[in-house]
Amino acid sequence: MATDIRAKLSNLSISAQKVRLVVDTVRGKPVVDAINTLKFMTKSAAKPVEKLLVSAVSNAEENYGVSRDDLIVYTITADEAPTRKWRRFGARGRFKPVLRRSSHVNVVLRERE
Repeated sequence: MATDIRAKLSNLSISAQKVRLVVDTVRGKPVVDAINTLKFMTKSAAKPVEKLLVSAVSNAEENYGVSRDDLIVYTITADEAPTRKWRRFGARGRFKPVLRRSSHVNVVLRERE
């Protein structure tokens, strides 16, 4: 039975759509390769996702005694979090909505068989 090592990042102030572009590149990869990929990515969402992965790896090493070379990114998802809504006033007395979207990122690591 493979143990799942989980980590989550709540209320990241980048929209889920943008985070998914980064998350899709590392899904299913070995953890060491995934962290190296994220380190050299130019997207702004890459840094927090890399930080989350490093946290999950250190959880695995500290709590389960699993080597980082044996881990793979089993699942990683970016879901929508609550949206902050503001108003910006426009022409002719109308107002334009401003939506600040945020996201929740969940990662599950597993030992390679």
